[in-house]
Amino acid sequence: MNWWKRLRSNPLAWIGITILTIFYAAALFADFVTPYGVNEQAKNAPLLPPTQIHWHDRQGQYIGAHVYPTTQGKVDLETGDRALIVDYSKPSQIQIFHGGHLFRTTGEGKLNLLGTDEQGRDQLTRLLHGGRISLLIGFIGTTISYTIGCLVGGISGYIGGWLDVVLMRFVEILMSVPSIYLLVALAAILPPQISNTQRFALIIAIISFVSWAGLARIIRGQVLSIKEQTFILAARASGASPLRIIVNHVLPQTITFIIISATLDIPRFIVVEAVLSLVGLGIQPPDPSWGNMLSLSTNASIVILQPWLVWTPALAIVLTVLSFNLLGDSLRDALDPKNIRQ
Repeated sequence: MNWWKRLRSNPLAWIGITILTIFYAAALFADFVTPYGVNEQAKNAPLLPPTQIHWHDRQGQYIGAHVYPTTQGKVDLETGDRALIVDYSKPSQIQIFHGGHLFRTTGEGKLNLLGTDEQGRDQLTRLLHGGRISLLIGFIGTTISYTIGCLVGGISGYIGGWLDVVLMRFVEILMSVPSIYLLVALAAILPPQISNTQRFALIIAIISFVSWAGLARIIRGQVLSIKEQTFILAARASGASPLRIIVNHVLPQTITFIIISATLDIPRFIVVEAVLSLVGLGIQPPDPSWGNMLSLSTNASIVILQPWLVWTPALAIVLTVLSFNLLGDSLRDALDPKNIRQ
C-alpha cells in the first residue's frame, strides 16, 4: 500500500479531492443546499447582484444575519446601470437548517448568494443543478468510452490476425477526423423537439463514440506485450475462453494506466459538454448546465454589467478541470512503479 501512503502525503491530491467532493456533494444535494426551485422566478428581481448580508438594522442594533427585499429600478440610459430598490423596513432573517433546506429567509427578502439571472432565477440554485449535468456527463461518458476502448483494444491485441487489422483501421479512420467538428456535426443533427433528458443521453453517446479510439490503440499495444506472459499461457491451457482471459487476466494488468488516464479524461468530457452547450448544441434552457449558463458570455453587456452570471460557471468549470488534473497527476506519481519500489 505504498502508493496509498504516497497519495495521502501529497497535498495537491487532497486539494483536488476536497474540491471535487464539495462540488459533487453540492450538486447531488442541490435541493437541500438552496431553498429555491431551479426555475423559480422572483418578481421584479432580474439581474440582481449577489445579495448583501446585514447584521445590524438601520439604527445600528444587532439583530443577526438578515437581508432586505431588493428589486431593480429603472435603467440609466447613459451608463446602462440599474439602481437597486431596497426596502429597509422589512428585514428578513436568515435561518440555518430550516424548512428542509440548508438556509432560508423568513420574510420577503431573498438570499441570492450569487445574484439572479435575466429571468430572476437564483444563480446559485441553477449552478448547483447545472453541475449535476456537467459533472455526471464526465463520469458516464468516461465509463462508456473506456469500456468500449478497453474491450476493442483488448480483443484486437489478444486475438490479432484479420480482426486486429479491421479494428485498427477503423480506429485510425475515427482518429483522423477532428473530434470537435465531428461532435458539432453530430450534435447539430439532433431533432430539435427531443427532451433535454434524451439530448443528455445522446450527447453522452456522441462524446463516448468519438473518445474511445485513442484508448483502444494504447490498450492494444499493452495487451500485445502481456498476452505471451506465463499466467496468460496457463489460463489458455486451462481452457478459458479468449473473452474470459481478456476480461479477467489481461485488462486488469492495465488497470493502473486506465485509472490514471480516466481521471485525466473526465475533465475533457466536461469541457466538451460546456462547448456544445455554449454554442447552443447541448442542454437547452430552461434546464441549466454549466455550458448553457456560460453562453451568456456572448452578450457583451452581461459581461460588463452583470459579470457574476459569467464568472461563476466559468470558475466552476476551471476548478473542476484543475482538481481532476491535480488528482490524476497525483495518482500517476503514486502508482509509478519506480516510486512504489522505492
